[in-house]
Amino acid sequence: MDEKKNFWKGALCGALAVLIVVGIVGGSLILFLPSKKKDDGIVAQATEEKLKTIQSIIDDIYLYDDEIDESALQEAIIDGYVAGLNEPYTVYYNEEETTALFESTSGVFGGIGVQISQDITSMIMTFVKVYESNPGDKAGFLDGDILYKVNGEDVTGQELDTVVTKIRGEVGTEVEITVLRGDNLEEYTATVTRDLIENDTVNYEMKEKRIGYVAISGFEEVTYAQFEDALTQLKSQGMQSLIIDLRGNPGGNLSTVVEMCDLILPEGTIVSVKDRNGNGQFYTSDEENKLEVPLVVLIDGNSASASEIFAGAVKDFGIGTLVGTTTYGKGIVQNIYQLDDGTSLKITSSEYFTPNGTNIHGIGVAPDVEIPYEYDENNPEADNQLDKAIEILKNGM
Repeated sequence: MDEKKNFWKGALCGALAVLIVVGIVGGSLILFLPSKKKDDGIVAQATEEKLKTIQSIIDDIYLYDDEIDESALQEAIIDGYVAGLNEPYTVYYNEEETTALFESTSGVFGGIGVQISQDITSMIMTFVKVYESNPGDKAGFLDGDILYKVNGEDVTGQELDTVVTKIRGEVGTEVEITVLRGDNLEEYTATVTRDLIENDTVNYEMKEKRIGYVAISGFEEVTYAQFEDALTQLKSQGMQSLIIDLRGNPGGNLSTVVEMCDLILPEGTIVSVKDRNGNGQFYTSDEENKLEVPLVVLIDGNSASASEIFAGAVKDFGIGTLVGTTTYGKGIVQNIYQLDDGTSLKITSSEYFTPNGTNIHGIGVAPDVEIPYEYDENNPEADNQLDKAIEILKNGM
């Protein structure tokens, strides 16, 4: 019983010892800064006393006392404490979610092989691409399926990066996925065995008039090399202009997007960040590499975070034309701290600024040429935004 009496205090104080670990989560820009501990403790004295009172009541009369899972209680305390900040990008991850979180930073992870996009308004998540011959494809999932449940839990309205960590996991383990499909939103459920997935974040091809086309679905560790290879291959094919497609790209690793911008930008500031105390850092490009052909960047309301750094830099440097609709508007940065028990905390720590000093949080990056996407039911493969980008480059050639 003495061990139980010390549980609540230990559950809170045990989270203080942290180790800063490099990593990212989809849709988040990650910058790691030194941590500091307040002298007045992790919670107010009144809260600690209230927890002790609740514990005492549970110890005295709770019917299922022999079934109490103290580790589950600790997880609930920490999860609720962080959730009380009521800030969507600050999230506590349990041990399983943390493992999936850090696996995703490299772009090589245990998963099912689908690309998911989230609508900015409805928060609905859709399988925008189910990769052929991967577990999701073999399980019968289709492009356009609406993600509904993961392991029986309704994930509607949750943040995309949180849901992704639920889907990813150890290779060989299973995850049950339920989607809604078709005009009647019929449910389809399948149990999928996770496999090793190397995220193919860059796809490219040569369009008409030697217009290179590069679609980037996320900014992960593998993305830089894939992007560099795409540019090299297109240049070897005689590329005379370039389209970079960031539509539906939720973001990713700050260092990755900075390195990628350095491949196309002239010398100057790519992005800067500033914390609540005004302390900041500048990320710059040099003259070693820069794009020498006309550029169009496609953006939409689901282009977020690192995508907005890329688009904002292109716009402020004036090296290309932005086409599409205004981006998501996520201009803040998160730290990820790994706690000493294998769990982690992602916490909003600073805001970022485009080269001209603009913070786009809650505003987004506006296109130079605004053109909403128009679905053509007679030709589902039609893409009026891409057509506009090609038109702009053809007319400028």
